[in-house]
Amino acid sequence: MTQIHDLPGHRLAAMVRGRELSPVEIAEHFLRRVERLDPTYGSHIAVTAEIALEQARYAEKRVVDDTPDLLPPLLGVPVPVKDLDTVAGVRTTYGSRALPHTVAAFDTHAAGRLRAAGALLTGKTNTPELGSSCYTENDIAPPTRNPWNTALTPGGSSGGAAAAVAARLAPIAHGTDGGGSVRIPASACGLFGLKPTRGRVSAGPGRADLAGLATAGFLTRTVADAALALDAVAGNLPGDQYTAPSPPLGQTFLGHTRRAPRRLRVGRYTEPGATDAPVHPHVRRAHDEATELLVELGHEVEEIPPPGDAHFGGTYFQDFQVLWTAMASAAPVDPEREHELGPLNRWLRARARAASADDYIAAWARLQRGVRSLAAATAPFDAVLSPTLALPPGPIGHLRSQGAAEEFRLMTEFAPFTSVYNVSGQPSVSLPLHWSPDGLPIGVMLTGRPGGEGTLLSLSAQLEQARPWAHRVPPGTD
Repeated sequence: MTQIHDLPGHRLAAMVRGRELSPVEIAEHFLRRVERLDPTYGSHIAVTAEIALEQARYAEKRVVDDTPDLLPPLLGVPVPVKDLDTVAGVRTTYGSRALPHTVAAFDTHAAGRLRAAGALLTGKTNTPELGSSCYTENDIAPPTRNPWNTALTPGGSSGGAAAAVAARLAPIAHGTDGGGSVRIPASACGLFGLKPTRGRVSAGPGRADLAGLATAGFLTRTVADAALALDAVAGNLPGDQYTAPSPPLGQTFLGHTRRAPRRLRVGRYTEPGATDAPVHPHVRRAHDEATELLVELGHEVEEIPPPGDAHFGGTYFQDFQVLWTAMASAAPVDPEREHELGPLNRWLRARARAASADDYIAAWARLQRGVRSLAAATAPFDAVLSPTLALPPGPIGHLRSQGAAEEFRLMTEFAPFTSVYNVSGQPSVSLPLHWSPDGLPIGVMLTGRPGGEGTLLSLSAQLEQARPWAHRVPPGTD
């Protein structure tokens, strides 16, 4: 018998509109699951049961009073928000002891759009301090654990969001991605992870755009759910530094998932480039299987050089580190509380202070030249295929125990493929098409042209239909 938690978000929304399921019944079901199961996984920093139930009661009233066509698209669907975004009336921790855990006065753009779309905001998901790492451990909450093997990390920084969806504590979870933070945990937890085009979703009203590395995204069990959520939150606010063109009138991202793509030209590379990071055999096999599947579906696949070597002059990772340290230094930490930061963020901020404005401008200029070269070289391709991660996820605590400089090096070896598409601003997804012999998911990454989420979602839905993954359930989550 299918349980409420087994249903994808788009199906839950349809059942609410059709009066087959009550929003209150959905909310109570998921809140009970969080209470029962989340002590094992640590996916939430806070559970906002009162808010979710109030929203569910209002949703139920709307179902009675409004015609189905007037109901918002996510009405009655639980969607927790990563604890780097503010939700009005809820404490925000940023995963840190060094920042005051104040009750937010306003929603971020993404959280506000989710609220307006009828989503039930069931909680705040766990994040590493300031979102600076690709694991999800901090000093204010238990570590988030991978539902496929609780001894392992779920990745990060949206690891709490990924664990919640993988454990079926929510059908859709909001995340953010500044260097791979949606796609990394999607690969580690067997989910679909979507990073939209730069400027597709406003970072406002409180967060500065800066270099435009970070964007809101989603972790889901189906491609359609990610597209539905993107339709709900896409948009801009006055003053946004970056914007993306809207889809043509009458088109939606969800609509793209319902249409098979034409024959596509796909570039393919397996090595990270600009680093000697090893690529695990399981990762190579996942990449090869995805290539074979694309060819079976009629697409043309060609080998291309890794972008780090071909377009960034071999200095990509050094230059990206300059930008990453600058982002860490932008967090508004009281100087008298800086000692309360974890070792990694103290190290990142110290490196940022040691760098000059000239260093930052030069690094960003080299990266921009590389992006222009990359864009020109990949313009003939509809999508680019690469691994998401170079290695399977490691044990909880492995990265944090190494010291800050060594930790950063190990994180680069773990996730050398994702950040280049934050620098370029292209839409990028991770798909769970492969499982290793020991039962761990291994994702592959597809990246589209700027503004090309529609093609990327159409292709992803075709791959999902050919090799379904949503039926796979981590042990102990029934």
